[in-house]
Amino acid sequence: MVDLPLVLGGLVVGFVVGLTGMGGGALMTPMLIFVFRVDPLVAVSSDVVASLFMKPAGAWVHLRRRTVNLPLVGWLCLGSVPAAFSGALLIKAIPFGDQLDTVLRYVLGVALLLASFGLVVRAVLQMVRARSAFGEGPAAPSAPELVVRPLPTVLLGAVAGLMVGLTSVGAGSVIIVILLLMYPALKASQVVGTDLVQAVPLVAAASVGHLLYGDFSLGLTVSLLIGAIPGAWFGAHVSSRAPGGIIRRALAILLLASSLKLLGAPLWLVLVAAGSSLVGGNLVWVWVRRRLATPVTERTAPRTLTAPDDPTRIDESSRKP
Repeated sequence: MVDLPLVLGGLVVGFVVGLTGMGGGALMTPMLIFVFRVDPLVAVSSDVVASLFMKPAGAWVHLRRRTVNLPLVGWLCLGSVPAAFSGALLIKAIPFGDQLDTVLRYVLGVALLLASFGLVVRAVLQMVRARSAFGEGPAAPSAPELVVRPLPTVLLGAVAGLMVGLTSVGAGSVIIVILLLMYPALKASQVVGTDLVQAVPLVAAASVGHLLYGDFSLGLTVSLLIGAIPGAWFGAHVSSRAPGGIIRRALAILLLASSLKLLGAPLWLVLVAAGSSLVGGNLVWVWVRRRLATPVTERTAPRTLTAPDDPTRIDESSRKP
């Protein structure tokens, strides 16, 4: 039976994934645990399988607009695919018995903290690179030529794949931030597109592991997918053409609050941390916006159509009333 609240939740998460290339597991898994009271292992397994069908919807849009670097995708998958499958197996091998749910909550909490930090780092990098407080401008459908560094790229894929296999969190957050540092020539839309495409085989490997060894729920996953697939498709259309900086700032605060809650922080601390981040983050953003803004005199200074020594120019001061 289709659960309408789960459909709406999947729609929101799918849109954020298509728009930013991150936030799937980081939003979906906490939503299932806190809002719908789903067992953590069931939430992780169902989220991973749902991502297998949600990611291609956004990846296809970026492939058509040529905002994907295919060599990077290949090297990332070389490390991420086996690591993602191994992560799903590792969950069952963890010797914690009845305390597995508690352990998963703490692992998820740490992963979300890293994801939130990654979003902040990415926002700062984009503002500096684009010389804009909004982080990036509309994306042009082009793929820059890069010299791919195989070993670091494979290791990056392996780390992200292991995180996804264990927690369903981390692929977009880790890969996008590190790719921006490793390959600064990549535009933001191309980083998002590359991440979405490489995530398809990564999530496929993790899904196989969770179908075999996890606690996958078919009904829950179907309800999520009904909303997530069109959400990811629409979000990818937006991200391939326009900036998503505002969404990422809101997402960073949401991830911070979710991570603190998973780590057992009291509600007052979660609210204080989220409120402080909202106020402090906006103050920093205003300061950066002023620093990066073009001076008004440069924007509004009139252009002289004739040279000062042009003999045809009429001297306004010589005219008599």
